[in-house]
Parts: sequence; C-alpha cells; structure tokens
Amino acid sequence: MQVFKFGGASVNSTDRIKNIPGILQAYPGEKLLVVISAMGKTTNALEKVVEAYCNGHQDEALRLFSVVKENHLNTAKYLLVTHYNKTLDQLTDFFTEVEWLLHDTPVRSFDYYYDQVVCIGELLSTAIVSAYLAETGITNHWIDVRDIIRTDNNFRDANIDWDFTKHQVETVIKPLFAHNDIVLTQGFIGATADNESTTLGREGSDFTAAIFANLLDAQCQVIWKDVEGVMNCDPKQFPDARLIAQLNYDEVIEMAYYGAQVIHPKTIKPLQNKGIPLYVKCFFNKNLPGTVIHNKSLKDLPPIVVIKNNQVLMHLHSKDFSFVGEKPMAHLYQLLAETNIRPNLIQTGAVTIQICLDDRPDKIEKLAFGAAEFFEVQIEKNLVLLTIRHYNDEIRQRLISGHTIQLQQQSPETIQVVMVKNGNEQ
Repeated sequence: MQVFKFGGASVNSTDRIKNIPGILQAYPGEKLLVVISAMGKTTNALEKVVEAYCNGHQDEALRLFSVVKENHLNTAKYLLVTHYNKTLDQLTDFFTEVEWLLHDTPVRSFDYYYDQVVCIGELLSTAIVSAYLAETGITNHWIDVRDIIRTDNNFRDANIDWDFTKHQVETVIKPLFAHNDIVLTQGFIGATADNESTTLGREGSDFTAAIFANLLDAQCQVIWKDVEGVMNCDPKQFPDARLIAQLNYDEVIEMAYYGAQVIHPKTIKPLQNKGIPLYVKCFFNKNLPGTVIHNKSLKDLPPIVVIKNNQVLMHLHSKDFSFVGEKPMAHLYQLLAETNIRPNLIQTGAVTIQICLDDRPDKIEKLAFGAAEFFEVQIEKNLVLLTIRHYNDEIRQRLISGHTIQLQQQSPETIQVVMVKNGNEQ
C-alpha cells in the first residue's frame, strides 16, 4: 500500500493530467490511495468568489464562479468521450452546491463560507481525473473524502477527529481495496458531524495524504511535484536552487514552521508516528530519485531559504511604560488563540512586543482591537519575512543587502529577518 498525492501543478492542464496514467502504470498490481488537489489556480479563483460574496457582491461572485465552471467543463470536454455525460452530471451537482449558497445572503463568518465554496475545487478536479483514468483503462474508485475525514468546525484550519476518521477508513476505504487497486479522493477538505465542509489549512492535501498513510499503515507516501524534489530554496526565485536528496522529519517540520511551501506543517507527525518515509518526486520524470524524508540524523545540510511575503509587523507598547509582565502577555496569547492566529515571529522587550504575522486583515483587526486594552498598537504592512536555516555570513549578507531591516532574530541554526524590500518603501 502506497499513498500518492498529486498537487495542483500536476493537474493544471490537460497535458499534465494526461501524464498521470503513465505514473500510475509504473506501479502495476500495487494498492494505491491517490489524493489529488484542485487544478492549478482554482483555489485562488474560488477565494475571489468568497470575497465578492461576503462583501455583498453576489452577482460578481456568481460571475467569477461561472468562469471556474467553464474552465472545468472545457477540461472535461477535452479529456473525456465515453465518460463525459456521467462526469457532467457529477460536476453539475457540485456546481449546484455552490450556486445554491451564493444565491443566499451571508449570515455566518467569512471562514465558514470560504470552506463551503473553496472545497469544490478538489471535488471538481478529482471527478475529472477519475473519469479520465477510467477512460484510459485505469480502473479506480472515486470517493468523497468528506464522508471519511471528520473534523471540528474550526473552519479554514480544521482539526481531525481521528477516532471517527479511523473508523471510516477501516469500514469504507479498506474494503474498497478488495476489488480496486486504486482509490482516488480529494486532499485539503473534510466535514463536520453536521455535514458542513471544512478545509485543513492552505496546501492541506499533503496532510490528507499523511492521514491516510497513517491509518492505512502505508509502505510510504509519495508527493508528486513539478520540481526534482525538495530544494533548498524556491527555484522560481533562486535559479541556483539545489536539490536536497535526504531530509529528516525534524528538519522538514522546521522548514514548514518557517513557511516553506514544500510540505504542509501537519504532514510529518502522522508519518513520524509510524515511521513511514515520505518521498518527494518529480511529476515530469518519475525515474529521478527525488528527496526522501526519514527519521535518521543528517549533517552538512546546505543553507535553506524561506521567504514569506505579505507580512505585518504589529508593534505593542505598554500604555504606562510598565514592564511587559505576565498579565498582558497572558492576555495577548489568549487573543492569539481566540483569533486563531499563529505568529511567525515574536520579540519582547522591557515595554514592547513585536509580532510578525501573515496579513489576514479580518484577523489582524480583531487582534489589534483586543490588544488595545493593554497596549498602544501600531501596524506596519507590506513587509517580508526572510528565514535562513544553516545560514552563513555570505548568504545572509547577499539576501538582506539593500533592504531595510525592521526586526531580526538569530540562533546558531536559524536567522529570521523582517524587512522592507527595495521598492516596497511607503
């Protein structure tokens, strides 16, 4: 048993979808649980639908959604012949699920509507890919993952109900493999006990695959990407990016924590708990070795660079110049928990606290309002957070030269710099 995950870049065009059968056919007779993400930039497009809807622009939301519909219908028409009509019925059901919601007036939180709309991207892509595989002679069983993965109602970053999910894997998924070599489902999404759709955090398809790998006691998990494997920095930003042939669980967790988009932060724990290796392999050349992630110790790793844009630096200053003590700090951490914000960096001084955060305006506003009870609050936007693991002076100087540093933290292994990049000065 192996668990495969194909990301959005692997299914963002008909040519790339046509590449999937060749990969699966290289594993004849293997039992494969295949997790697939939304196509290309579909999640971004659906996010714009939610924004328009929650801002009261229902006609615009429906127009934006019609573009998503048309793109998927065109993909299905191009790929499918014998399975087109059946797939059209399935896609239409998913379209209706969203349109029914968009015709109503929003009365719940943005995060709730986000999950109800954005989850459709994975359902649409998997319906089309499953039908295409069947049309090319690869038998597979499509399943709605919302019937399997149960979560709480922490919309946009839902927590897994492991007991219920395990029961569903045992009673629904495992029996399917008695008659199918391939079971195909969605990443990123789940559902509450009230059958409301949830998402597991951006790029959460990796985590979905890890959940299945853990509960199925898989031999390994393989993530198929449009790069050779895990690189030491983003090859789109750094032409000299290097492949890292081996990593361990701890290092990947560190990379994910600091914002690397290679592996979803929650992916590693379910694998580590059962010693399941994770492979990151090239979608375009299945014969390349890629990267293997395991539990062994490693030395002499290259500098690993993570850049996060759209950062906010919140400056908190005690109102009466008293020391930042236990009570205001406890209040601040309670606010972070209530607003479901994970700081990217916190630095404290005698009378000040600085917090670097992803720019989520709705959450930032709530946090600032709550913090104003104890602190004077100032907010800086349009910043960049640079993190370098295993840094050296040469790469540090090269990456920060010419930029204005607002905040810096440094340990023997890691340096983090919040800065204004050239051209971003206000």
